[in-house]
Amino acid sequence: MAKRAAPEVNAGSMADIAFLLLIFFLVTTTIEKDSGITRKLPPIEDETEPPIIKQKNIFTVLLNKNDQLLVEDENMEIKDLRAAAIEFLDNGGDGSCSFCKGQKDPASSDNPDKAIISLKNDRETSYAAYIAVQNELVAAYNVLRNRRALEIGSSKGFPKMDFIKMQDTYKDVRWTGNKDKLKAVIDQIKLEIPQKLSEVVE
Repeated sequence: MAKRAAPEVNAGSMADIAFLLLIFFLVTTTIEKDSGITRKLPPIEDETEPPIIKQKNIFTVLLNKNDQLLVEDENMEIKDLRAAAIEFLDNGGDGSCSFCKGQKDPASSDNPDKAIISLKNDRETSYAAYIAVQNELVAAYNVLRNRRALEIGSSKGFPKMDFIKMQDTYKDVRWTGNKDKLKAVIDQIKLEIPQKLSEVVE
């Protein structure tokens, strides 16, 4: 009895199937995007002498390899860092800040414009602790900026709008208000309360 010949498999459509699977995975796969910490670096300038900064205008934050926090030579928990930074920034020690509501301690910062927060951390510091400290320091600036926006917003035509809302509104392409006027208010607040955060890694 003669053997039957094995039927051939038609592989002509395999390339089409592979191509369709490739398209399917490209369309359905989500690619994670790393979002870093936004920092504006200072512009490159000619060799000029750095400005003289009074020690009382520097708020020193140290984070060691064991994720322990030392703020102004005192141990501190991360949860208390925001309030301490706000107290420092909002001090108004020299009386030049008309909107500051701090204690006006002459031994602390003169003005938010002159105040600098210096963050120093070890290379062995955990990423989670580093980000937590960053968040608290940036939140301190945001609290003061939000308060200032609510203070001057009504007179500028933007009532009940804090600084974060102003920035979101300015970026919103659907908003039909006066963008130039809103930008001027945002720039004024950034000028009055600049985010001066210096970072050093050891």
